[in-house]
Amino acid sequence: MLGTFLSSALLMVFGYAYPAYECFKTVHRNEPETDRKDLLLWCQYWILVAMLTVCERVGDALISWLPSYGEAKLALFIYLWYPRRKGTVYIYNNFFRPYLANYETEIDRILLELWNGVGKFAVQIWQKAATYGQTTFFQILLYVSSQSASSSPPPAQVSSDKQE
Repeated sequence: MLGTFLSSALLMVFGYAYPAYECFKTVHRNEPETDRKDLLLWCQYWILVAMLTVCERVGDALISWLPSYGEAKLALFIYLWYPRRKGTVYIYNNFFRPYLANYETEIDRILLELWNGVGKFAVQIWQKAATYGQTTFFQILLYVSSQSASSSPPPAQVSSDKQE
């Protein structure tokens, strides 16, 4: 209905920029009695937004073709931060937190395995890059030394005519 460009622009403003600004104000406010509650709300909001963004990247091709997809996404983001609805608190406490609590140990195990695999892969890449760099460096040195040896003039020869 609104168009992809307008929906995306409004989502950037109302889904990211405005909540980020409100979060900034909450962090820098000097009111101890409200900071804890507001910070908790904004932390929960950004956790939900991050998870929605990850899910969207994975499932975007499957659902983005639906009519009014952009508008529905915009409405969801506004619902999450709109103070009278408290959508973040409801979704976080009733869906997200219980789900993650059930699978927390399994998720931690998978993340640990992933980090170990990434670490091993990074070490292998580093070793290959170091070997390649060392080999290339020595090849360049050999090339430079062969060029300087071939371009230097031959040693001066003493002619037998001049000696007599």
